[in-house]
Amino acid sequence: MRWRWTCLTVLAASVVAASVPLPSAAVWRRVVARPAVVEIPPAAPAPPGLPVIDYLTGPRGLPADAGPGSMAGPGSMAGPGSMAGPGSMAGPGSMAGPGSTAGVQPAGNLVVYDAPGGRPRAVLPPVISGLPVVLPVVSRRSGWVAVLMPTANRRMGWLPPHGWFARTLRDHLVVRRRAHELTWFRDGVRQESWTVATGSAATPTPLGRTFVLGRTGTRGGAYAGLDALVLGSVPEDRDTVAWSLRGAHTGVHGWYSDGAFGRSVSNGCVRMPPAGQRKLLRHIAPGTPVTVVD
Repeated sequence: MRWRWTCLTVLAASVVAASVPLPSAAVWRRVVARPAVVEIPPAAPAPPGLPVIDYLTGPRGLPADAGPGSMAGPGSMAGPGSMAGPGSMAGPGSMAGPGSTAGVQPAGNLVVYDAPGGRPRAVLPPVISGLPVVLPVVSRRSGWVAVLMPTANRRMGWLPPHGWFARTLRDHLVVRRRAHELTWFRDGVRQESWTVATGSAATPTPLGRTFVLGRTGTRGGAYAGLDALVLGSVPEDRDTVAWSLRGAHTGVHGWYSDGAFGRSVSNGCVRMPPAGQRKLLRHIAPGTPVTVVD
C-alpha cells in the first residue's frame, strides 16, 4: 500500500508540473544573467632595441614586487589565447593544490611590461645561461599576470595572457636570516629545516621574494662537490663582493665546514649542510619560490 501511495504521489506531481506553463524566452532573458565580459588590455608592440634579460643584465623600469601576501595560488590565470592547458593558474579546477604556487614558462621570447597594457620594458628569453626559465606568478589583473623577474631584486613584470605555458610549483623555500635557518615546504606543509650560513653585514642575502632559476655545477672542495641552486636575485651591491663574484647570482649551495653554519659570513649565498643540499637537489625544481626574511 505504501508503494502505491508513493507512485500516485509522483504521478500527481508529474501531472501538476506538466500543467504549469514554462516561462517565455523573454522571461528567461531577464532572469538568466549574462556572464561579465573581461576586457583584456592589448599588448603594445615591442620597440626595436628593447633590452634582453640575461644572466648579467636585469630589467629596468619595472614595478616593485607586490609583497609576500600576493603569491598566486590555485587557479586558472590563463586568458583567451593562452597556451596554458589543464592546471593553469587561477580559479577552480586548477592542478595547483593547497600551498602551491602558480608559475609560467615562456614558450619563446616574451615582452615584459610595466603594467597590463603598459609600456614594454624588456625581452624575457625562455632560457638564460642554459637554464630553462620558470617564473612564479605574484599578481593578476585584467587577464595579465605579474611574475618575479630574474637578475633583479624584488621586481615583477607583467605578461599578456599568451605565449607561455602554465606550471604548478609545489615547493617553497623560506630563509630566515637572523635565525640562520632554511625551511623547505611542499604543498604548504613543512618538510625539513636546516641551520645555514647567510650573508655578512657587508654582503647580505637579499631580502624579499625570488625563485630558483636552476642548478649549476661548482668548482672546488668548498662546495662539498655538489651543484648549486641558482636564484633569480643578485648581490645588493656588486661592488662589495669579490671581483670574481660580481657577475654572479645569489645561490643555495653546499658547504664543507660545519663551523660556518649559524653565522652571517657568506657573500650573500645560503650555505647548506651537504646532506640538506643533496635533498634539495633531488626535489627542488626551477621556478620554486624563495622568500628571504629577517
